[in-house]
Amino acid sequence: MNKHFIYLFSAAILLTTGLFAQSRQDTLQGSLDVHFNALGFLDNREYTAFVPRSRTYSGTRTTLDFGVNLDSLNHFIVGVNGIHEFGAQPYFLKVDPIAYYHYESSKWVFNIGEFPREGVLTQYPRALLNDTLRYYRPNVEGLMTNLHTKYGYETIWIDWVSRQTETAREQFLFGACGTYIPNPKGPFFLSHYFLLLHDAGNSSSLPQPGISDNGAAQVRMGLDYSHKTVFDSLRFDVGGMLSLERTRGVDGFRTPKGFVASAFISYHKFALFEEYYAGQGSHIEYGDSFYEKTMYNRLDVIYSPFMFKHITGQFIISFHSSPGNLGDSQQAFRLTYDLGRKTLKRFKTDNLL
Repeated sequence: MNKHFIYLFSAAILLTTGLFAQSRQDTLQGSLDVHFNALGFLDNREYTAFVPRSRTYSGTRTTLDFGVNLDSLNHFIVGVNGIHEFGAQPYFLKVDPIAYYHYESSKWVFNIGEFPREGVLTQYPRALLNDTLRYYRPNVEGLMTNLHTKYGYETIWIDWVSRQTETAREQFLFGACGTYIPNPKGPFFLSHYFLLLHDAGNSSSLPQPGISDNGAAQVRMGLDYSHKTVFDSLRFDVGGMLSLERTRGVDGFRTPKGFVASAFISYHKFALFEEYYAGQGSHIEYGDSFYEKTMYNRLDVIYSPFMFKHITGQFIISFHSSPGNLGDSQQAFRLTYDLGRKTLKRFKTDNLL
């Protein structure tokens, strides 16, 4: 087993030892609930910089799961998450299982199993985790622990991508991200993001590419004036990015570096989000390919025609600029609907814990 995995797993266990030592406030009454949510998407990409990615992604992803809540802290969730691409046969391209244990207190969250990526790792910059993962790899398969306080949060996670067989390579992602807010009433924040993909090869004795590691890290500092001005959101940050790329026995770590910056502003149904990168090109396996360029700028113009309690619809027009390719664009419409968790039955848990 790779030593990076052992280090991260050990850190996760150490962080979670405090979970079950906290004073419990059990209700001694459990419940069975159901949860339904879905994502509909039409995402047309017109790229000259990356012709293979110049295509249209379209379809729906539908999730149904059931939760057994033993008390206010301990939960077991099982269900399915299926994707259908418009016009495709058979109807479901893929159905992913959902099955995980979920612990949540006032400061800690802990998941182990196959659990949704949404809300867990979706804060990562697209340079490290690209936005098509939301469509085609919606679950994390592994574990995650999160500590959150008024001063920010820290998340550590492991996501198993591929189990080693005679033909399949052993691959897993691990990482950490967090934000520190020294003054909860002030605008300043400091954020970091890190991930590494470890590829250990398959179990075959035949010749094959060597063990490789691929990942990146970003450190950012910024100002967040959301809900402190006339705008609903107003946020700026700047920082640096370092990628880590090597094949063991062939070369050492290559470490391309660059400058990153972003700005987000929203007012009612309209929003603008701009990202900028300048530096050495980086190949990050699960990151956005545009960061292989030495300069990249992306501007998202966002319009949300309806925002209700359970349904949100967004039109997004994106303009991509990179050396020699200034006219790349993207047009997307996404509809998300989440009916929330609905209680089906309550029961006593005195004898279960």
